Amino acid sequence: MGKTVLIVDDDPTQRRLLQAVVEKSGFSTLQAGDGDSALDIVLGADGDNVHVMLLDLVMPGRNGMDTLTEVAKNRPELPVIVLTGKGSIEAVVEAMKAGARDFVVKPAAPERIIVSIRNALDVKTLVGEVKRLKKTAEGGLSFDDLIGNAGAMRSVVAMGERGAKANIPILITGESGVGKEVIARAIQGASERSGEPFITVNCGAIAENLVESILFGHEKGSFTGANAKHLGKFQEAHTGTLFLDEVGELPLDMQVKLLRVLQEGEVDPIGSKRPVAVDVRIISATNRDLAEAVKAGTFREDLYYRLNVFPIAVPPLRERKEDIPALLEHFIKRFNAQERLTISGATAETIELLRNHEWKGNVRQLENTVFRAMILSDGDKLKPQDFPQISGMAPVLSTPEPDALTSLVETTSAQEDAVSVLDRDGHLRTLEDIERDLIQFAIENYSGHMSEVARRLGIGRSTLYRKVREHSLDVDDVRSA
Repeated sequence: MGKTVLIVDDDPTQRRLLQAVVEKSGFSTLQAGDGDSALDIVLGADGDNVHVMLLDLVMPGRNGMDTLTEVAKNRPELPVIVLTGKGSIEAVVEAMKAGARDFVVKPAAPERIIVSIRNALDVKTLVGEVKRLKKTAEGGLSFDDLIGNAGAMRSVVAMGERGAKANIPILITGESGVGKEVIARAIQGASERSGEPFITVNCGAIAENLVESILFGHEKGSFTGANAKHLGKFQEAHTGTLFLDEVGELPLDMQVKLLRVLQEGEVDPIGSKRPVAVDVRIISATNRDLAEAVKAGTFREDLYYRLNVFPIAVPPLRERKEDIPALLEHFIKRFNAQERLTISGATAETIELLRNHEWKGNVRQLENTVFRAMILSDGDKLKPQDFPQISGMAPVLSTPEPDALTSLVETTSAQEDAVSVLDRDGHLRTLEDIERDLIQFAIENYSGHMSEVARRLGIGRSTLYRKVREHSLDVDDVRSA
């Protein structure tokens, strides 16, 4: 579930320094030395595995601006963070117009780079969630938007797609929290009524004396307190879909009136002199056994057969545990964006813990449990102790001590930590300071043989001499090889 950052820079030293900083923060990295190589990666078969691009503007061949333009045209959803040593206003404006998500002037502090990466990922997740919510609000949610692909759910999707093609009533059954409303919305999105109103009524949450008014509407003055005309849910759903959640909770007298609406295709608002025709597709849902309710006399048999024309049974989460990792990743992304958290994923032990839990509250319980764990978490990955109600382990709230980055230089000497990447307070030093010390150390280690220094650092001699001048290094006693 970790994210991958593509580092694009023609300077190998800069790439290695950025790699150390990025991987230290829990991200994976890929590298490209020029614009063409970068485009081959992000536009290739595995391009979807790249989640953020760090792009240097000044490169030989295809420069950063041309590369940015191609990425924006072919993969507009990919966040690009521009890195350059030239921070002019013109360059900033041009890069932002071309589609850059952020602009960082080199040398930049590691914290600045990581914050930019995390912000870019947060924005990307929010954009995806906004699109999903917009599709939901506009009645365009499809089966492709459902999370998970367990075998138990594939039959549900197949049944839903078939039912969507006809205008017959559908009854969705399943335990509380399995996602019956999501299935209903996907059915509408796959039907000819996609984009039309999708009106939800929780039949178990309406006061008994208000059910008729809420479902069928009323005229102004038809009863005490009716100060204005009310259309009712059936008229609100005209040309679209009416989702009757927990339909088994309807009072018996309302069941009779609902049956008439289904048979006649018209409603009788309270106080109205004539019925009103409605064109509504009915999808019902319940966590009760309506067949048993019919036997017990609490649900009308004729209404049951009218609603149960095309039944779809949604399995509980414990019967599709292979969907838990995908659901977990989805919830982590969403809560990271909503709450500005920085959880990168979950450990293998955590995923196994969640897969083995019973989840009596199904997907809704998993969602709430993940949210609580992310608030409790004191690291970048969710651990079993972040789920104390499941694991039985107490949450550990502590601040980890900073550890040094792996040395960026391989030397033949026995000296360790020749170039420190942390300051005295344990914080990362700037890339500029690290680069200066790295070059100085290499020059001293190879006795001033600049060809060897350049070869070991993976840069050209001209680049090395330019950096020596930029960092004002003392090379008076150094001889060239």
